[in-house]
Amino acid sequence: MKGRVLSIAGSDSGGGAGIQADIKAVTALGGFAMTAITALTAQNTLGVMDVMDVPPKFLRTQIRCVLDDLGADTFKTGMLSNAGIIRVVAEEIRRYRDVPFVLDPVMVAKGGASLLAKEAVAALTEELLPLCTVLTPNIPEAEALLDRTIATPDDMVSAAKKLREQGAPAVLLKGGHLSGDLLTDVLATEQGVETFSSERIETRHTHGTGCTLASAIATRLAQGWPLSDAVINARAYLRMTIEQAPGYGAGAGPLNHCVTVSPAWSTGAAPSAS
Repeated sequence: MKGRVLSIAGSDSGGGAGIQADIKAVTALGGFAMTAITALTAQNTLGVMDVMDVPPKFLRTQIRCVLDDLGADTFKTGMLSNAGIIRVVAEEIRRYRDVPFVLDPVMVAKGGASLLAKEAVAALTEELLPLCTVLTPNIPEAEALLDRTIATPDDMVSAAKKLREQGAPAVLLKGGHLSGDLLTDVLATEQGVETFSSERIETRHTHGTGCTLASAIATRLAQGWPLSDAVINARAYLRMTIEQAPGYGAGAGPLNHCVTVSPAWSTGAAPSAS
């Protein structure tokens, strides 16, 4: 087990996204997952029914007690629902500026429910963007952060560059919301722009894809991988989790985070110790 990843995010009672997806992805890739929970959500594959924020003071306590004892090789943030929570996270991460930080700007749930208060967008942009190693928005999130429409791969390149100008050192803009059989993600860094393309998988089982990808990248960064290699490997892992999704739920179903686990273990038959 290599790579301590502290995920600061919301809890998904359905187990497909949020903290639950983060823990599964980090563990499946050989890392050690730690958590600081920002909010409790009542949700399933059909949508978010209710949200209860964690008090910022208690969030700070969670973060500090983990870091003061266990330490971290990477931070990963997900759902940060209000400005108070964002400020606490920023204050704590500033204490560890040498630790890589994957910022997944979770703003809207798969079913359409808003997970970030409008007044918190400015706090996220001003407080957290300059601290992150890489920002991982999907197209609706990037549109909200930039207040502009993104309709083509060329728009994605322009948007990723613009987000870097706003303070993010690197941006992985995910293209899953564009139409077409080819799905393209754009990685913009100070070295330039890389694009990664793959055939779209037609499926409704995509709950937690953003959380999973960001956590996979965070794990590889914690294990010492360069950013571009971490993105390539995380995309490959995510594709496997979608292809082997278990088919649970009546809506946007969860992924199979355990694709890396030995089949013998997953069926209950322990492999021989010899």
